[in-house]
Amino acid sequence: MDRTDPRQAAGATATLRSSNAAERESRAVANAGEPTLEFAHGLPYEAYVHAGTLHSLQQTLSDDAGEMSFLMVSQIMELYFKLTCFELREARRLLRQDEVWDALVPLGRAAMTIEGLNGAWRGLRWMTPADFNRFRDLLGEASGFQSGMYRRMEFLLGLKTASLVRPFQRDRELHAELLRALGEPSLWDEVIALLARQGHDIPRELLERDFSEEHRPHPAVEAAWVEIYRTQGPENRLRLLGEVLTEIAERFRDWRYEHLKAVERTMGAKAGSGGSSGSAWLRRSMARVVFPELWSARTLM
Repeated sequence: MDRTDPRQAAGATATLRSSNAAERESRAVANAGEPTLEFAHGLPYEAYVHAGTLHSLQQTLSDDAGEMSFLMVSQIMELYFKLTCFELREARRLLRQDEVWDALVPLGRAAMTIEGLNGAWRGLRWMTPADFNRFRDLLGEASGFQSGMYRRMEFLLGLKTASLVRPFQRDRELHAELLRALGEPSLWDEVIALLARQGHDIPRELLERDFSEEHRPHPAVEAAWVEIYRTQGPENRLRLLGEVLTEIAERFRDWRYEHLKAVERTMGAKAGSGGSSGSAWLRRSMARVVFPELWSARTLM
């Protein structure tokens, strides 16, 4: 097991102070173009990134070398979940303020972050059932299904299921946070509200509903997107919004498929660690579509 002390990794108490362009230029001249090699108060990089802390978190349960890869890829995905949630929340905030153009930027970053999630799965392509079985029993009932950050991401994307908050009830803070996220409008709910403010005929029932329940596709939302896509050109910001949302939905669908492939590669049709039917459960979950009217409207365009 790797039990590196983050303080040892940092080497000393690290501090970070701001600098400006003139200071950086002066330092480069004084160093004759070489990097600075001595710091009085620890490494500034450590003060900012906390790399020592990050590298202390890989605490494997077995002596099998492959488990480190499995654990680190899982942790990398958790960080990507958090970043995706951050970007989606920022986009949601901007859309509430009708700042469509500005919202395109965090949405674009979210799409790229989800692509990073897809890439993370490729880091586990080496794992066969024999490889996984060498340490799987030690995981007990631990399952990615129990990721609170992933659940936040699903809720933001509009995939709402109240019962999926139950596993977190013994962690009061996290449970309360997930209940709040469940009851808040998703990104898609805010997009629908935006369409209404932009003059599209959206029924009140879609704007004043229980947001803890998953949105059901509605022909009025579908019709709005058909109308939006009739107008070409960069001045049509709603069309640009539709395209970046489509990119997010497509990459998220790819992530779920990559998950299914990884499970089938390492477990076949065996039961999952968290009590599910494994690959069969994942296949059923893939039937839930993110931003559904963006897809169904294409049939009518």
